[in-house]
This record gives sequence, structure tokens and C-alpha cells, in this order.
Amino acid sequence: MTTRNRQAVIWIAALLLGAGIGLLNIEGINQTMTVIAKIYTRLFQLLAIPTIAIAVTATMMKMGEEKDMGRMFLRTIRYTLLTTLLAAVVGVAVYYLVAPGNMAESFLNNGDSTATGGEEQGSYLDYLLDTIPDNIVKPFAAGNVLGVLMLAFAFGIGISRLPESDSKQTLKNLVTGAQDLLFMLIRWLIAVLPLGILAFAAQLTTQMSGGVIMESLGKYTLVVIAANLLQMLVVLPSFLGAHKVNPFRAMARMSPALLTAFFTKSSAATLPLTISTAESRMGVSPKVARFVLPICTTLNMNGCAAFIAVTSIFVMQNAGIVLSFPQIVLWVLIAVISAVGNAGVPMGCYFLTVSLISDVPGAMAIMGVILPIYTIIDMVETCENVWSDSCVAIATDRLMRQGR
Repeated sequence: MTTRNRQAVIWIAALLLGAGIGLLNIEGINQTMTVIAKIYTRLFQLLAIPTIAIAVTATMMKMGEEKDMGRMFLRTIRYTLLTTLLAAVVGVAVYYLVAPGNMAESFLNNGDSTATGGEEQGSYLDYLLDTIPDNIVKPFAAGNVLGVLMLAFAFGIGISRLPESDSKQTLKNLVTGAQDLLFMLIRWLIAVLPLGILAFAAQLTTQMSGGVIMESLGKYTLVVIAANLLQMLVVLPSFLGAHKVNPFRAMARMSPALLTAFFTKSSAATLPLTISTAESRMGVSPKVARFVLPICTTLNMNGCAAFIAVTSIFVMQNAGIVLSFPQIVLWVLIAVISAVGNAGVPMGCYFLTVSLISDVPGAMAIMGVILPIYTIIDMVETCENVWSDSCVAIATDRLMRQGR
């Protein structure tokens, strides 16, 4: 058995063992698993922002030296918009195919007490304003991914434009050294990842057995999950197939990142592992992986686009608003544009959707009822987002190797 296969077996075993532990539902063990899961989540978050900053800075500082960086950037943006648009279209198509009915009045009344969003909605708007940072430290401290990305672009391009000198070489060595250090820390984290998978699986199973995720909204939930699965298992594999890449082999090799994304519910927190997995298991060039994946983590939100489109239409339907075909197309475009600018904060997509439909009658009540099941939706969405990021990086790497 190869090292890669042995590693996959260990991860799967940890997943199954964690599910078994969760089913026991022993309070002391549950608390221990929760603590371990929080530790791993914090470790991923600790490395996520520095990885984005250093990876983008290191790549952009080579922009003046390597002519193909511009092509790589344009291809990344094009593929990001394409896959995000397809995700929104698939979501809307599944919605009208399944045709969920309106929610019961009792659900809406009960939802009023749980639907919150005013404060988070304001914080989301503040986040957008903070995209243009007023100091260097604030985006890193606040976890503002777009702000960090903008600073990284500016620093990287600035370094590339400096005249050749010892100081320029010192800056380049500093960035390269920091990148090497980060990836060493990532390898250490991956080495002990099975314990984290075990804890995440136990935590999720306990929540399900306790009824937290069982407050289902039936067909609506089916639509959102089905749309995400269709994007993951049909649309994105077809995208890879068009680039002559075996999608099943690619998914198997990217599985550590996909599994981690599912449990952490954060594509940004999973980014260090996504980059490492793409390079070591998928064979993506470090130049491509460390440039494309940080950009995709910020902009390529397939799952969020589907959620915004489906949820907005569902809320408006419950409010008695009948959308014409041009209006549906408009909401698909709104979902794509909003998803691309989604805030890199916990449940950012949920609160972004709240802000988009806040004027619709009954919206806050419905979003309050959706809130208890959003945990599982968020897990599937994040897994889909990381898979889409990986597909864009793999396809870009394939074309760059062909000189296209």
C-alpha cells in the first residue's frame, strides 16, 4: 500500500470511528470532542490568513518576471465566473423542478423569535467598507480576506516593480522564507489531522442524534443539497473532463481538503491544506496552486451562489411574489455577483442572503426557520466551494503546461 493510500485509509477510519463515538452520546466524550474540534478549527484559521497573504504576495512579486501570470489571472477569473454562474443556474433549475410549496403559517410565526440579522447585516456592510483597509494590521486581525488579498496584491506587485538591488532581494527572500515556513507548519498539521477528523465527525453525529439538524424544511432543504451535489458530482466533473482530466481521480486525490472543508465549514481555513493537497497529491504546479487557490478561496463561491438564488426565490414565493423569467435571470446574476463578493466571515453567505431579501415580507421569519438547518447546508456548500477551487486550479495548471 502506498503512503497516499495508507493516509486515505487512516482518514476514513478516523471518520467512521468519530461517527461511532458521536452515536454513543456520552456527555464527557462529547465535550472532549468539541474541544479538540475547536482546537483544529483555530489552527486552520491561524494559518489561513498568513497563507493567503504570503502565497499571493510571493506570486505577484514574480509578475514582472514571468509573462504568463497575467494569463493565469484572467483564466482564473473567467473560470470562477463560469462555475459560479453554472451553480446558480443549477440551483434555480432544481428549485423549479422540485417546486417546494409555501411554509406553514405556524412555522413563520415561530421563526419570528429566532430570526435575527440586523446586527449581522450591519457587520456585513462594515466588512465591505473594511475591504479598503485604513491600516496594515486591521485586515489580518479582523480576518478580512478581501482586505488581506488587496494588500498582498499591492505588496507583491510593488516588490516586482522595485529596481534590482540588495534590498529588493532581501524582501523577496523574506517572502519566500515565510512561505517555506508556513508550508512546513501545514505539513505538521496534516500529520495529526486524523485526530481532528475524528473529533469533527463525532461532533456532527452528536448534533444530528440530538435533533439539531433534524428540524428540516423538507423540499427546500432537498433543493439546496441536491443543487450542491449536482454541481459537485456532475457539472464540475464535466468541466474537468472538458480539460481531459479524470474527475474521479482528481476528487479522490483532493479528498483530504474536501473532507476538512466539510467539517470546518470554511474554505479560507481549509486553504493551507487545499494548496498542499493540490501540489502533493494532484501534482498541480506550486506556481499555479499558490496563485489560483487563494484567489478562488476569496472569489469562487459556487455553493453560496446556489444558496442565494434558491433561498431568495423561496422567500419571495412565500411572500406571494411571482417572478417572471427576466426577473429570475436577474436574481441569478445578483446571486453570482453577491457570491463573488461574499464576506469571509462565519455564515457570511447566510447573512448576505438576509441583507439581500430583508425588504421582502416575512423574510426574517423564514430565514429564522432556515437557521437551524444551515449548519449542514454550510458544510456541503463549503465542500463544494473547495472542490470548485480545486477544479479551477487543476484546469488552469493543465492549460499552462500546454502553453495555452
